[in-house]
Amino acid sequence: MLRLPLHISAQGLAPRRFSGTLVRVSMRLSLFLVLSLVGCSASESEKNSRLAVTGSPGEPVTPIDPQASEPTRALIGNLHQLQGEAFLFGHQDSLAYGVEWKEESGRSDVKEVTGDYPALYGWDVGHLERGDSANLDGVDFEAMQGWMREAYRRGGVVTISWHMTHPGTGADSWNTQTGAGALLPGGEWHDALKKALDRFAGFVDGLAVTTPEGEVHPLPVIFRPWHEHNGDWFWWGRGATAEEDYVALWRFTVDYLREEKQLHNLLYAFSPDRSRLDMSRFESQYLYAYPGDDYVDILGIDNYWDLGHEANEASPEQSAEDFQQSLTRLAKLAADKGKLPAMTEGGQDTLFQPDFFTQRLLPGLLANEWTRQVAYVQVWRNANREKEDRDHFYVPYKGHEAAEDFEAFYRHPATLFESDLPDLYDLE
Repeated sequence: MLRLPLHISAQGLAPRRFSGTLVRVSMRLSLFLVLSLVGCSASESEKNSRLAVTGSPGEPVTPIDPQASEPTRALIGNLHQLQGEAFLFGHQDSLAYGVEWKEESGRSDVKEVTGDYPALYGWDVGHLERGDSANLDGVDFEAMQGWMREAYRRGGVVTISWHMTHPGTGADSWNTQTGAGALLPGGEWHDALKKALDRFAGFVDGLAVTTPEGEVHPLPVIFRPWHEHNGDWFWWGRGATAEEDYVALWRFTVDYLREEKQLHNLLYAFSPDRSRLDMSRFESQYLYAYPGDDYVDILGIDNYWDLGHEANEASPEQSAEDFQQSLTRLAKLAADKGKLPAMTEGGQDTLFQPDFFTQRLLPGLLANEWTRQVAYVQVWRNANREKEDRDHFYVPYKGHEAAEDFEAFYRHPATLFESDLPDLYDLE
């Protein structure tokens, strides 16, 4: 049974807790239904009168790791409860740099436009496997750990991807001359893969935080390894790596981190790329090289394709329909498997459509009872213009023509930014 995007008790709309503050919900039913169906903006007062999160029907979603830490179990359970009510908005590298600044404490392009931080923070650990001090985009790993702890203490969610150089050849992620076969148990480079995973485990161990009660525990992380594997642009992807080898690579990664390294604060996200999914065969193509329900917590999709990718020749109307259908089918598949659906990466580079957030992204997410099951949406990074000498950004910076639209997106009752979040790490 699916939840509609609101909950009404016998006494009316229930109160909801945000950031430790109890808020009495006073929003009219008709207002939320209209906003949900057409994706229009809302006022600031409407933003602060969100509908209550009162729990999800059916079986609760639990981590695949039976020894998962209490905060990790709470995170996935509470994301499950939010399904159908609202979705978390995320941004890559949001605290490290922006279009016109870099490494300045407290800054974020998201915050400078909306006054709030994103609810979910994406980071990439590419080059960690090489022993480098910074990732492939120049973000210092120690600073990254600090930003992760900072976000967690404010109630935000952390997710990690990994553009790993090939542990055997040292070639970058986009070199497809050598696949994953020799990295598997019995292969000549298997020890090199384990060394890379050891470095990742050390990085995650360094994310320990101390609670106000004095308890020390590692913060929960949504880990998204080996992403976009159905494309042919990564060495772990289709073509360079056989389907059975990819499945073995994924399973070894999970087993090694969970059993050998004893990491019990990870949720694992599977994320094929939309551009390689034929809508007429979505389910079968989505499950290409799927490692199994015991190895995946979140069914994700990386989608730039339907949101303005330059190589997509479909009309805007067809792209909008395909975006909606991709989320609908993803959510149905996730429901069948008892998993969380998410848009794990995507967006529109340089936001050439000034009303992208309210007229392209939001309507697809609010299109129907299935699309509203998507737990979170993460857009990619805002490259620093001075450092990279180009425009490459996925949220508007202050003064950009899309800023007003992004503010309206922020105010919409369906979007969750950091200050909107309930306590995601509380099991009660």
